[in-house]
Amino acid sequence: MTTRLDHAFTAIDAANAKDPHQEDGHPANLLYGQRMTAEQQRLFPDAGEVLRIACRGQHIERWTLPRDSYPMDRAGYLQWRSEQGRRHADRIAGIMEEAGYDGEDIDRARKMLTKQGLKRDPEVQALEDVICFTFIRWYLGDFMAEQPDEKMPRIIEKTARKMSGDGRAKALAEFQMPEAFAQYFRED
Repeated sequence: MTTRLDHAFTAIDAANAKDPHQEDGHPANLLYGQRMTAEQQRLFPDAGEVLRIACRGQHIERWTLPRDSYPMDRAGYLQWRSEQGRRHADRIAGIMEEAGYDGEDIDRARKMLTKQGLKRDPEVQALEDVICFTFIRWYLGDFMAEQPDEKMPRIIEKTARKMSGDGRAKALAEFQMPEAFAQYFRED
């Protein structure tokens, strides 16, 4: 028997399977969603369905709004990221409605995906911790290779600042990192 959660995951995966960008022979966003779920299960094994859906769908159809659709400066990046969050929230809301979730659950997912309540709402923060762990585990190495060395401390600092205290402590325990980066995970 298919559950609402199964329906939602299947719909998210079907949408992300259309990503034209490939990574390791798989659609990049499909792989990202699966990695997010793996990190969520590891970090928050008792997570409710809404958080699980938000993790799986956090980058749903991200390729449909390319970064270069906005000015390639900080303001353009922030506008693009905000619009991505809104689009992801809208798309996930539709999937959840089709799967039979009620308005309260859908609104909760919207808040998570648009990061309303970061640092104040435990589930929004849990999503952010999962995002950061997924980035560190799967994408940081390639990202570092593309960035000038002098930019990396600030990028690592911003990543650590987004995380909860527990998330930073877990990152220190799980990932080997030079002291220049580890210091940011020790600070509040």
